[in-house]
Amino acid sequence: MARRVTLIQDFGRALAQFDDPRFRRVLWRALAVVIAALAAVFAATIWGLGLILPDSVSLPWIGPVGFVDNLASVAAVGAMIAASVVLMVPATAAAAGFFLDDVADAVEARHYPGLPPAAAPGFARQAWDSARFLGLVLAVNLAALVVYVAAAPLAPLVFWIANGFLLGREYFQLVAQRRLPPEAVLRLRRANAGRIWLAGVAMALPMSLPLVNLLVPILGVAVFTHQVHRMAGDAAFAAAPR
Repeated sequence: MARRVTLIQDFGRALAQFDDPRFRRVLWRALAVVIAALAAVFAATIWGLGLILPDSVSLPWIGPVGFVDNLASVAAVGAMIAASVVLMVPATAAAAGFFLDDVADAVEARHYPGLPPAAAPGFARQAWDSARFLGLVLAVNLAALVVYVAAAPLAPLVFWIANGFLLGREYFQLVAQRRLPPEAVLRLRRANAGRIWLAGVAMALPMSLPLVNLLVPILGVAVFTHQVHRMAGDAAFAAAPR
């Protein structure tokens, strides 16, 4: 019960900090990267279709039919717009991975002053963490599609359970490795597996809501910054209040 109460408290503190300019800056940067990437993919797809498709084809009993490339381009744009709706959340999460260290820094600056600087993640680790997170999100949700099709009424439950495990594990890892060595991160994760999963499920719930789901990466890191400080305790964060 106490763990659920502290989780609710940490959600409240994270939500209250959304007025922080650093939170908003991470969101706008991530969205800008995703929109630019999707626009580039759209443009490349249309350009590639224009190269490989003929201007017209000859059909039996009908003769030449023009505007084939234009029709295909319109269909491709429609398909990619539909796909972008599905991909927006994992793509935004992956893009935000490059900036989420700023969110953790902002939380610690407000709630845990006096800490020494956290270990700088470096571009290579940020790129790896973002690519790994995107791959896991896509893999888990593609696997869950089988359940969605086989047992549609259970689809929301499967979505929350699968993504809760994924989000909890990844956000915990992202935050904990800033201040703890790998072996300590592993021990802390194993000792608090249920707590981490519960926090991850709480992250997965707003992922079901359009637009709100774009805030999940920032919310996740903010909540888990508080959670990791609670789990690690004074031995790891001597300057941080419990």
